[in-house]
Amino acid sequence: MKASLKFDSSGPMTTVQDLGRYGAQGMGIPISGALDPISLRLANALVGNPQGAAGLELRFLGPKIRIEGGPIRIALVGTQTSIDILEPTPLRIPSGRSVTLADGQVFRIGGVADTSCCYLAISGRFDLPVLFGSMATFQTSGIGGVDGRAIQDADKIDLIVDTPPLGPDRMLMRSFEWNDQAPIRIVPGPQADYFTQAAFDTFASEAYEISRMSSRMALRLEGPPLTHAKGFNIPSDGVVNGSIQVPGNQMPIILMVDRQTTGGYPKIATVISADLPRLGRALPGQKLRFKAIEVDEAERIRRDMEARIQELTDDIGSVSPSIEDMNSVLMRKNLISGAVSASG
Repeated sequence: MKASLKFDSSGPMTTVQDLGRYGAQGMGIPISGALDPISLRLANALVGNPQGAAGLELRFLGPKIRIEGGPIRIALVGTQTSIDILEPTPLRIPSGRSVTLADGQVFRIGGVADTSCCYLAISGRFDLPVLFGSMATFQTSGIGGVDGRAIQDADKIDLIVDTPPLGPDRMLMRSFEWNDQAPIRIVPGPQADYFTQAAFDTFASEAYEISRMSSRMALRLEGPPLTHAKGFNIPSDGVVNGSIQVPGNQMPIILMVDRQTTGGYPKIATVISADLPRLGRALPGQKLRFKAIEVDEAERIRRDMEARIQELTDDIGSVSPSIEDMNSVLMRKNLISGAVSASG
């Protein structure tokens, strides 16, 4: 079955992302992929895709898309922003719920103010090149996604859809719970001894603010300076997602999905893997606090996170195509106060 997405407008930072490009860091190619892989995984589950399938990462303002061919199923996860179906009949679809669209239908996703990223999954798979096992867009090197760049107005992405979506649409019965007030948990970094004990204690107790200079490559933090004990230059060595470097200005930098693969600044700590999606969602100006934990606790927290994701996917329920029935289901689950039209 043939289907395509035609972008009447693209949004400023819409890219194709999956769970990342593993196995190529030895060639200097970072993992990239979704800043918030949890929301991408749940969106894919709603439309019947494998959890690691590529979707669209939307930042700050979503696209306006026209369906050509189909039908296809879409779902938005990771924000309170809704999907607004514009043509032929206006309808507003809450996030966390799939909807099946036919040839010629047009939908839009508006401003996203409650997170730095959210994810639109589309049933089937993008007809795009796979590089080192991934479609993830890495704009710095111009690889992955649509010609290695953000999607632009008038772009068109063809889909490979083996069969039309079957059965009713689906919804998350519960959302993934984010505690934005909880501290970001860290373990000591490989060069923790390059810092005074007072510096580590400061980092693990004081608040830091995310700078507006942050990006998919790194979150730059502003706050109390971290004093080096052995200088701020080291022979370049490997870094990972969540490595926290401290250069000569004594301000920490958290490396994210589009980071370089090596670095020459000492690393005071590493963010645990279970807390990286929350950092991926964080907005400039947000204040962060950090808490040091042991590695075995970090591993337990990651296992608990994976169990929560599995519970949410296991609990996904069906939704009637009737808007009246959908409204009733959503309110019984205490997820909304009512469904409204896109024009209401």
